Amino acid sequence: MPLDHYVSQVHLKQFFSPALGQRLHAMKKSDLKSFQCHSKDVCRIEDGSTNAYLINDRVIEEFLRGVEPNYDASLVKLRDDRLDQNCIAAMAGFAAYVASCSPTAMRIHSAPLESSVISTAAILDRKGLLRRAPAELGNKTLTELLADETVRVNVDGKFPQSLGISSIVERVSIWANSAWEVLRNRDTSTPFFTSDYPVALEAKGNRLANWVVPLAPDLAVRIIPDVTLSDTAPDFSFGKFRYRFRTPRRSEVIDINRLIVRCAEDIVFYRDDLVWVRDFIEKNRHYRIEAVTERIPRGTGFLNISTHRIAPHRAET
Repeated sequence: MPLDHYVSQVHLKQFFSPALGQRLHAMKKSDLKSFQCHSKDVCRIEDGSTNAYLINDRVIEEFLRGVEPNYDASLVKLRDDRLDQNCIAAMAGFAAYVASCSPTAMRIHSAPLESSVISTAAILDRKGLLRRAPAELGNKTLTELLADETVRVNVDGKFPQSLGISSIVERVSIWANSAWEVLRNRDTSTPFFTSDYPVALEAKGNRLANWVVPLAPDLAVRIIPDVTLSDTAPDFSFGKFRYRFRTPRRSEVIDINRLIVRCAEDIVFYRDDLVWVRDFIEKNRHYRIEAVTERIPRGTGFLNISTHRIAPHRAET
């Protein structure tokens, strides 16, 4: 079975440490253990890209053939302010792949499906369409069994992954037709981190959240999604794409690194083993991205509204 990388090696290689050669520094949020690794040895799962819910169960590999070979050249174009369609597509494609296919993505996108099952159970119970549980389980309704966790909904993570793969083209189109800030980090004392989920959520009040994607220790992009594009046909001319360059202050770089650590599923990667890194990760490790669903009664049913948030979380060690 193939060992598929859910964070592309071409991305991780940008964070190789000059002091280590072809390796990078890493630290686990769960236990603060640090280690050194090659890009080929991390962020990989057997048959991770294979999805039996799809007719072509390896179709995402075809998508990646248009992304990964263009990653290095796209970084050069970004640094030189020579963005073109291939560059935009490669960077948006990399971010969309992580946000659709990684273990974090499967976990996050399972939660709304679980909420949908729970809401459906409540509707069916109200209508008396489901039998109560046997006496051994207290003659409870399914809703009651779900509430006290006697019964749990377990979504196969490969199913939301299949939905993500099926809609990845639309995600690329939206992100590549939105506004970007290309962030050039000039502060060599505070390079950007990356992680096993390098698509950091940046909440902005009541508006749709931004996504900050580290691309290299000195380069990141902030994608500001255009909400008006969600129901439009994909546009790969990227006619609505717009961007600007910014050199963030050190305080902003620190804020972005904080988001990267908090949004990481478990592993944070960094080029330089600086004295402040361990304490910084330790202070920000008890968080991760969660899907939070609000269930609003509507007519005879419910309206489920799911949003992504950075929430407190303590991993099992």
